[in-house]
Amino acid sequence: MDQKNLCGGGHPNRRQPPAITDHGDKPFAVNIARVTRQNRTYRTALWTGSHLQLTLMSIRPGEDIGLEVHPHLDQFIRIEDGAGLVVMGDAKDHLDFRANVCGGYAFIIPAGKWHNLINTGARPIKLYSIYAPVQHPYGTVQKTREDAEAAEHD
Repeated sequence: MDQKNLCGGGHPNRRQPPAITDHGDKPFAVNIARVTRQNRTYRTALWTGSHLQLTLMSIRPGEDIGLEVHPHLDQFIRIEDGAGLVVMGDAKDHLDFRANVCGGYAFIIPAGKWHNLINTGARPIKLYSIYAPVQHPYGTVQKTREDAEAAEHD
């Protein structure tokens, strides 16, 4: 059995974190709070399997994810740092769910719900997102929101 000692011995900040890259469909363990806070890209896939995907995001102050809908997947988002407003609803013009969120909060977006997350704070929102099924291609790295929008139109 290949056993990793990820928690024991030494100061936690002295351990080398795993690379912020897509670790594919192999078994994987990570200090998710730490790598989420370390991420500097708008979106990076950290793990992409056959049925589930984990991405990291950094949303700059005043920026948002952009109003979108995923008809065939559910999404889980956990905020590690920063503050924002999440909106959701059944139609673009009917976003009747609104919640202020910050570090430690999680929210779930059911398939078919229009949604957006707007950074209302003074520092980047650091979050991780779990998609089921997979939403982005294996190895996705989008340094900015503009890069993400360009990839959607390719």
